[in-house]
Amino acid sequence: MAGSTTAERGERQRESSGPPLVRRWRNRRFRRVVILALAVLLLGSGSVWLLYGSAWLRVRHVSVSGTAVLTPEQVLRAAGVPVGAPMVSVDTDAIEARLRRALPRIDTIDVVRSWPHGIGLKVVERTPVLLIAKGGNFTEVDREGVRFATVAQAPKGVPALELSLSRSGSATASLRRFGTDRLVREAVRIAGAVPAAVRRDTQTLKVRSYDDITLELSGGRTVEWGSAENGAAKARTLSALMKAASGARHFDVSVPTAPASSAS
Repeated sequence: MAGSTTAERGERQRESSGPPLVRRWRNRRFRRVVILALAVLLLGSGSVWLLYGSAWLRVRHVSVSGTAVLTPEQVLRAAGVPVGAPMVSVDTDAIEARLRRALPRIDTIDVVRSWPHGIGLKVVERTPVLLIAKGGNFTEVDREGVRFATVAQAPKGVPALELSLSRSGSATASLRRFGTDRLVREAVRIAGAVPAAVRRDTQTLKVRSYDDITLELSGGRTVEWGSAENGAAKARTLSALMKAASGARHFDVSVPTAPASSAS
């Protein structure tokens, strides 16, 4: 089969190239694509340099807020924030983990970037609701039953937790079934359920077994609370009972539908 003639090849070339106007439009579009690609490359490189290489977006100061018992200096030392490092490279999760390990008193911690130069450490400390006395010191227990700190002086207004587990069959069975930690958590539940006015007068929560927990109030008064179950009902019953029998010294709300009080 004979090959294409010179005239035929020229015709095909003219058809593929198109009119001059079309060729110019194609060239301009190609140049725009190249320019756009170069701009994106330069912008990306500049952003990387700005975030990681420049001296502008780097950690220069660290602030601490929310401390009560802890000092800002303690928090700063435990956090180990890398001052001078690029802001974007700071591992906030690692800082939080270090603080939780080093300072169990911290309940929540929020590590935030304050652009362009700061890191903020927002602390919420655990609040003791009960104290466990041991060896002249006091272990603080929070609302979740976490024993988070040992202090030499008891904080004011926080009742003591006394685990008076007798050797009776019920107490032994209760301890074997629930364990000391569970009994502590039950006492914490009661401390949270007690009416505020009674809580202020509570000096000791005495735990004999799971369902035998007593509040010892100021002035030698006592409240038989029983277990931590039905806490809201027991709180309402206790408030009403104390108003109705204001001169009583002993109150029993272990069965909130059948409360009792006595003067001795």
